[in-house]
Amino acid sequence: MSLFLKYSDMWDMDLGGRDRERGEIPHWFGNLAWIVIGGLCKLLFRYRVDNRQKLRAFQGASGALVICNHTSFFDVVFMYLAARPKQWVRLMGRDTLFGNAGGLLGQILSRVGAFPVKRDTADMASIKRAVRMLKNDELVGILPEGTRRGKTDRVASIHAGVSVIARMAKVPILPMTVRGVEKIKNKGERVRFPKVTVDYGDPILVSDFDFLPKEERVEACTWYAMRESFALFYRVPAEDVDMVALFPETRDYAPVFAEHPIPHHTSDELACAARAARAEKEAKAAAKAVGSAAKAEGVEKE
Repeated sequence: MSLFLKYSDMWDMDLGGRDRERGEIPHWFGNLAWIVIGGLCKLLFRYRVDNRQKLRAFQGASGALVICNHTSFFDVVFMYLAARPKQWVRLMGRDTLFGNAGGLLGQILSRVGAFPVKRDTADMASIKRAVRMLKNDELVGILPEGTRRGKTDRVASIHAGVSVIARMAKVPILPMTVRGVEKIKNKGERVRFPKVTVDYGDPILVSDFDFLPKEERVEACTWYAMRESFALFYRVPAEDVDMVALFPETRDYAPVFAEHPIPHHTSDELACAARAARAEKEAKAAAKAVGSAAKAEGVEKE
């Protein structure tokens, strides 16, 4: 049982996926963190998880890219806790976090499956890492806003890299939200302990946006997925979310989707399709292997 492992080694290890070719991050620390931190959050915030079956459906069937709106540092804590103990969400976090506390925070984050991304850059190393994880049927969690809403001077924006990753990995995007965490600590106020609720929405396929011009697809898909997250957050229909107010510098795609509605999917539907596709692929591979073996045997007899 190793107490310390190299960050870069853990970033490229598997965690709860289908294959273990690169080795797997030891589970003991993640399980301990879930018990201790989860217990404290349950006690302090009485948190609950709604519609968790929409996440559970992908277990053993497919990877999924989980996205959430960002109002507090606690968002990522509850993204992680809500999936446990049956699944792990591998969170993509700002690279500067990993060096904090003399590297101790980086060791903790890496132990629970998190990996770094360089903010405001096209970090291809992180994108490829996320794609590999998703193809291995793992869950990857991303906050597309990049910064906490209302907590900094930065103008809120949407990072379209989410849809790029989902398209490359050929996995669905699963919107979620964490309600209540925005009330825990406001500047100049004391810490509060509100009730927290995690809620999952329905999955979204990047391919459903192929009717748009190629240069608009990933941005429009991410915009749509974020609108779904905010609809969960505000508990309103997606069409009622004022995305112009939320993202004043981002194009408003509401008229586009009003004219061209995006197909609705369920997690069970996509999970079943993924299992069927894998079974078909494995059957073809097995038939090919049998054919190759028969051919080789025929050559030997001659």
